[in-house]
Amino acid sequence: MEELFAGRHFDREVIILCVRWYLRYKLSFRDLVEMMAERGLHLAHTTILRWVRRFAPEFIKRWNRLGRSAGCSWRVDETYIKVRGEWTYLYRAVDKTGQTVDFRLSRTRDVSAAKAFFKQAIRHEGRPPQTITLDGYAASHRAVREMQEDGLLPRSTRLRTSKYLNNLIEQDHRGIKSRITPMLSFKNFSSAVITIAGVELLRRIQKDQFSLSRLRLKNQAAPTLWNAVLAT
Repeated sequence: MEELFAGRHFDREVIILCVRWYLRYKLSFRDLVEMMAERGLHLAHTTILRWVRRFAPEFIKRWNRLGRSAGCSWRVDETYIKVRGEWTYLYRAVDKTGQTVDFRLSRTRDVSAAKAFFKQAIRHEGRPPQTITLDGYAASHRAVREMQEDGLLPRSTRLRTSKYLNNLIEQDHRGIKSRITPMLSFKNFSSAVITIAGVELLRRIQKDQFSLSRLRLKNQAAPTLWNAVLAT
């Protein structure tokens, strides 16, 4: 893990703490600057911004080594995220127990975007779903049917529409939106992708979607757990 933080002026514990708290809680960069100042650490808000962009992808990669697969019944929906004043579309899926399957930020909301999301989610899970529940948006239904015709999804995968069942994913959006909304608006698409992925990671940790038993760290505090995961 030392090579990950090599050459950094601040101790790795400070970097991990700032990135973790920013992604998990409704804190601005300046809130964190003030909180660190109370601990005798003086840093600029742009420093924390750079840490999020630099380290969030690496944290995701290392946590994913311990990730558990979600279930095979997916609830899929899109929500809106503003990037540089323009609306973009966050495709998300959870299983029937609310575990996060995958997510993808897209500039468009159409058949191609839906296909890209489903392909990514299948790669991430390592298997296709048995059931996909969608809302009434026609492009997503067409994407599933075309993928079945092209052999990218099994024909046995059941496609259904149920607003009642999709309440689960709509409620789950709130956990992401409640953290993203205080950020006001992302300045560019790549920054939005990194930050949202980091927020999704912290949500998955909160949902206990990682197999940590082999680390033998039951009931340990978050800093100890994070150090162990990043060292794997």
